[in-house]
Amino acid sequence: MDSKKLERYGAVNNVCLMILAGTALTALLVYAKVVLMPFVIAYFIYMLLNTAASYMKQKFKIPTYLGLFATVILFLCFAVLAIFFVSNSVESFIQSTDSYAEKVNDTIDWAILTAQKMGIALNSKVLINYLNNIPVFNMVKTMGGNIVSVFTNASLICLFVIFIFMSSAKEKTNFVSNIEKQISLYLVVKIGVSLLIALWTFLVLKTVGSELAVMIAFLSFVLNFIPNIGPFIATMLPIPVLFLQYGFDWHIIIAILLLATAHFIIGNILETKWLGKGMDLNPVIVVACLIFWALVWGVMGALLAVPLTSIAKMIFEQYDSTRPLASILAGRNITKPRNIILTK
Repeated sequence: MDSKKLERYGAVNNVCLMILAGTALTALLVYAKVVLMPFVIAYFIYMLLNTAASYMKQKFKIPTYLGLFATVILFLCFAVLAIFFVSNSVESFIQSTDSYAEKVNDTIDWAILTAQKMGIALNSKVLINYLNNIPVFNMVKTMGGNIVSVFTNASLICLFVIFIFMSSAKEKTNFVSNIEKQISLYLVVKIGVSLLIALWTFLVLKTVGSELAVMIAFLSFVLNFIPNIGPFIATMLPIPVLFLQYGFDWHIIIAILLLATAHFIIGNILETKWLGKGMDLNPVIVVACLIFWALVWGVMGALLAVPLTSIAKMIFEQYDSTRPLASILAGRNITKPRNIILTK
C-alpha cells in the first residue's frame, strides 16, 4: 500500500477512533455524573481557594496554610449567607402564591377586556389552560432542584476537596499548573462579574419597587455563568413580576433598560478587559458546548460548560491526533496532524 492511501486510511481511522472515544466518554459522563459532578465542583473550589491563598501569601506574606484556612472560612460564610437569603426568598415567594394567583387572574381579565374592545373574542378557560401548560414553573423547579442538589452533596464535595488538597502537595507539571491558573482566573473574574450583576439587579429592582428582588438577583448571579443565553434570561426575569405588579408601564421599561445596559457594560467590557483573550473559545462553539453539557449534566453542566470545554481544548492541544479538535474549539484553521499510524 502506497503512502498516500496509508495516510488517507490513517486519517479515517483516527476520526473513527475519536468518534468511538467521544461516545464512550459521553456515556461515562452521563452515568457517572452522581460522582463526577461533585468531584468537578470540588476541584473548581480547590482552585479558587488555592488561588486566594497564593495571592494572600504573595501580597501579605501570610503562610499558605493560614491563607487556606481564611479562604475556607470566607467561602463557608458566603455559602451560608447565600443559603439564608435564597431560602428566605423562596419562603416569601411560597407565602405570596395566593396573591400572585389573584394577580394572574386579574391580568387575564384585563387581557380579555382589552381584546374585546379591539373586537377580538378570547375564551378565558382556553387562555388559563394555555398559561398552565407553559413549562416555566417546571423549568424553574428543575433549575432549583439542581442547585439544591449541590448543597445536599456538600459532604461529598467537602470530602473531595480534602483529598485534592492532600494530593496537591506533590509537584505538579507545567501543563496542570497552566490549566489551574487559567481556570482559576476565569472563575475569579466570573464570580466578581456575577456579584456586580447581582448587586446591580437588586438595586434596580428595589428602586422600581419590585417584589422578589433578592431571588431575582440570586438567579441573575447564577445565570451569568451561562454564556450568551444566561444574561439574556437574567435581563428578562423581572418582566413577569413587574407586569403582575404594575402592568405594562414605565417600571418594566426602566428596569429592562438599566439591566440590559449593565449586562452589556459589565459582561462585554469589564469581563473582557479582566480576562484578556478569555478562554480562547469560538463563540459558536461555546453555544454548541453549552447545549452538550446541558444535555449531559443538566443546569449544572450549563453553568460549568465554559471551563470544562476550555480544559478539554487544552488537553486536545497536547496531542497531534487531537490538535485539530482544539483548533475547531478555538475557531482557528485546522492544522494537519502528524500521521500516527505505525508502518512496518
